[in-house]
Amino acid sequence: MPSFDTVCEANLVDVKNGVENTTKEIGTRFDFKGTAAAIEIKDKEITLIGDAEFQLDQIEDVLRNKLTKRNVDVRFLDKGDVQKMGGDKVKCVIKVRNGIESELGKKIQRLIKDSKLKVQAAIQGDSVRVTGAKRDDLQAAMALLKKEITDIPLSFNNFRD
Repeated sequence: MPSFDTVCEANLVDVKNGVENTTKEIGTRFDFKGTAAAIEIKDKEITLIGDAEFQLDQIEDVLRNKLTKRNVDVRFLDKGDVQKMGGDKVKCVIKVRNGIESELGKKIQRLIKDSKLKVQAAIQGDSVRVTGAKRDDLQAAMALLKKEITDIPLSFNNFRD
């Protein structure tokens, strides 16, 4: 029976390279000279450090530009709150989304069920498997998901005929 998996996975190698390129640009830009501006990545969390909230916004803008050049969708980034550090420094933690949360998985499942397509959706961990009798029904389900769910980047893999 034909099937495919709906997933939300960022290419972490490209994300890491984007962070490294941002670090290089911060080191060479004139407006960051002599400030505490820095960016670092650990696992799936990117930490921005700066002297003021305005500086964090500038670093984030540079990061988004570098990730876009590497074809990483910026919807993978989940920005946290700005926190005060010691002295006059501030930091912000940006999480890189990986996997579909259970709430979104249920939304996808409900969307497919309500569409009256002859396919079934099943939540499997952090992905949603869609199965159907015909390949055309699966392709229609893919088009439906791309159209309806725009807040996070979905990709489809493991397509089996």
